[in-house]
Amino acid sequence: MDAGSYPGGGAVAQRPPASVDGTAAPARHEGAREGAEHAEPGGSAPGSAAAAATPAQWHRGMTLIGTISLFIGTRGTWTEAMGRHPSLAALISVCYAGILVAGVAACAVRTRRALARVDAGVLVIALVLVVCRYALHHAGADEGVLTAQAAHAIAHGQPIYDQPWPWLFEHSGIALTKTMSGGADYTYGYPPLTALLTAPVHLVVHSTAAATMVSTGALMAGAVVLWLMLPAPWRSAATAVCLGFDLLPQYAREGYPAMLAFALLVPVVVRWPETGAGGRLGRAGVVRAVCLGAACASQQLAWFLTPFLLVALYAVRRGELGRREALALTARYTGTALVSWGILNAYFAAQDPVGWLHGIMLPLTQNAILHGQGVVDISYYFTDGSSRLSFYSYASVLLLLGLLAATCLFVRRLGLAVTVLPWASFYFATRSQDGYFLMLTPLWLATLATVPASALAHAWQPRLPERLRGRRAKAAVVAGLLVPSVLCVAVAVASPPPLSMTITTQPARAHHGLTSVTVRVTNKGSTTLTPHFASRSGQGSSGWWAIRSGARTLPPDASTTYRLTPPGGYRGFPPHQHLYLTVFTADPMTITSGLIPSKGAPPR
Repeated sequence: MDAGSYPGGGAVAQRPPASVDGTAAPARHEGAREGAEHAEPGGSAPGSAAAAATPAQWHRGMTLIGTISLFIGTRGTWTEAMGRHPSLAALISVCYAGILVAGVAACAVRTRRALARVDAGVLVIALVLVVCRYALHHAGADEGVLTAQAAHAIAHGQPIYDQPWPWLFEHSGIALTKTMSGGADYTYGYPPLTALLTAPVHLVVHSTAAATMVSTGALMAGAVVLWLMLPAPWRSAATAVCLGFDLLPQYAREGYPAMLAFALLVPVVVRWPETGAGGRLGRAGVVRAVCLGAACASQQLAWFLTPFLLVALYAVRRGELGRREALALTARYTGTALVSWGILNAYFAAQDPVGWLHGIMLPLTQNAILHGQGVVDISYYFTDGSSRLSFYSYASVLLLLGLLAATCLFVRRLGLAVTVLPWASFYFATRSQDGYFLMLTPLWLATLATVPASALAHAWQPRLPERLRGRRAKAAVVAGLLVPSVLCVAVAVASPPPLSMTITTQPARAHHGLTSVTVRVTNKGSTTLTPHFASRSGQGSSGWWAIRSGARTLPPDASTTYRLTPPGGYRGFPPHQHLYLTVFTADPMTITSGLIPSKGAPPR
């Protein structure tokens, strides 16, 4: 990357780059002021006196927060290591000592240079703890298992898309994505780069650990790159967000390809308004574009960030260069990213074009059952169901488009949030698990710490009518852009379940459970439905129940009686919880829930 023209972004450039604000003087003044405040040791500020200046109190606070974050989850790791690998426990005990020393030093050191060394020490301790946790847990979850199998297929010249691998999910603890059609997805559903990088590792490490090693290595590399690219006072915050709290390291140990996407997106979003400054993409811009394409070839989450980034970049460059040059530069940037993405996908697209396209689009098309912490929970957990679940998907798409339109209209205000806004759309989706929100949260920090508001002050915005230029009018415009998505949610929530159920159970002898369920089902809707049955207690869903008798399809206004048996032939009633029978249909997407009666169970 080129030396940063933004505060704390590295060594001072020999000549000031073209201002992203459109006027050179204010940018020069802003850089001077911020550079003095966040001067980095050894180059960000002239003279040793500045490097030895007393660190800002908020810098000490960031270092202390990063230090404290390393405590989270460490005792559990130490406890497990003491039983399995005492040498690891001893190393973790040394890390405890390092955490305490770093905490004291963060409060006591007197110079910026010394505090920068403390920040580096906190990063090293965090990396060591990540390695220790990986040594204890590296078997991976379903993402890691599928990636390792895809890597094995690549190494042997076999296709990786549209290839079901059901035996991978026979082991306990490997989650299976069930679909609304009553089946499950056993195929690889990610772009190929993570599997490509895992393939040579898998030749040496013949297990799922090959995939988790790549994802954990990508997280560690991304954390180090982000740490180096941030202004000095923000660096321990990066340590906390990337490696502390044991949030992202857990996803890395499970083999999530998103960790590779995160690492590749770090140089893309750090000081992103610099890209193409002065009308030249330059070496740094090309590197950013290549990384963006590679990130999109790693995991689909990068796809959602890309349009927001391109819209904001065009607005910044148009404010500086004018419409034609800004459009040409944005096109070159986008084209370079597409070439990078195309090269990484070319082999698989040529091998099996249909399978490749279906595979990389799978998370968007697989019609998986409901899961997550978003508004879909209303229909899943808090009501008896909904006959219009597809409206949650419509709401998600409309929210994404509405937020993108709001970014176009008000990029000067929302430009700093381009790495946050895309994930809001998942809150309305039928799959709204919090991993979609948190796996790329370090990018939020990368933008906030390296992009000053002045970089967006002269970005181009469409000229609104005079009556819409007030603060309240602008808020009303943004609200209007979001209204369609909210209305779709309202339709999904207000739509009643399509089926009515009367449930009786066949209790198991000497056990507080059941071996079968008889349910009388009536289709109250106007569409023929094909029901699929599962149970739930609390969150989530069981495996599919077997239909022993009853019609396979249910026409409108028809009724039938089903006899169902749970997976394994027995389903126990959970203590102090209700047990529900849930009925899913795929076309249209619907859900109906009913309480399974249990002797002595509390009323609903």
